[in-house]
Amino acid sequence: MTRQHIVVLSGAGISAESGVKTFRDDNGLWEGHRVEDVATPEAWQRNPELVLDFYNQRRRQLYQVEPNPGHLAIAELESRYRVSVLTQNVDNLHERAGSTEVVHLHGELDLARSTVDESRLYPLKGRDIRLGDTCELGSQLRPHVVWFGEAVPEMERAMALAETADILIVVGTSLFVYPAAGLASCAPATARRYLINPELPAHFDMDGFTCIQEKAGGALPDLVKQLLSEAG
Repeated sequence: MTRQHIVVLSGAGISAESGVKTFRDDNGLWEGHRVEDVATPEAWQRNPELVLDFYNQRRRQLYQVEPNPGHLAIAELESRYRVSVLTQNVDNLHERAGSTEVVHLHGELDLARSTVDESRLYPLKGRDIRLGDTCELGSQLRPHVVWFGEAVPEMERAMALAETADILIVVGTSLFVYPAAGLASCAPATARRYLINPELPAHFDMDGFTCIQEKAGGALPDLVKQLLSEAG
């Protein structure tokens, strides 16, 4: 018997519960920096050392936190379902919790890539990237993160997965950041839909969604228990 397919669209909220700082503060700054200074191709051209330092600090922080009950619950679903995680997060908490199919829409903090060949990726395992660190072609390495103004290379793959969902779980995202937020509308009309977030997005059409106004770490274990029970 073919397993049902659960697609999870996750955002910053689920990782914030593990202690990962969200990029954008209430004042619009990202850890004290303007977006334009640390997260655009122009910033990289203007001051690569500042950009590298910004992401190096975030990468170091990643290894000071652990997956929370929300991440662990999603991984547990794989015992009864096929599970595809489409995440807007650049951390590796889903993988560390045990999820095996994770699509990183905005890149991965713990990978570096060549600036002349985007297919050349290098695991960092928590190490910093420094000026002078190059690929075998002699090109400076940069964070493997999608900056503002850059294409989202995994978008087509993510859309194809969302279009085959039997169950869609949207968790920890405000659904403001496009194109990723558009994935919530890609699931088939027959798919069951769940939206988990303490603050439900007023701008989003939640018709057809079962809305759970709680944090991921509290709501997901209960929802997963229900879904596993249904699967037998």
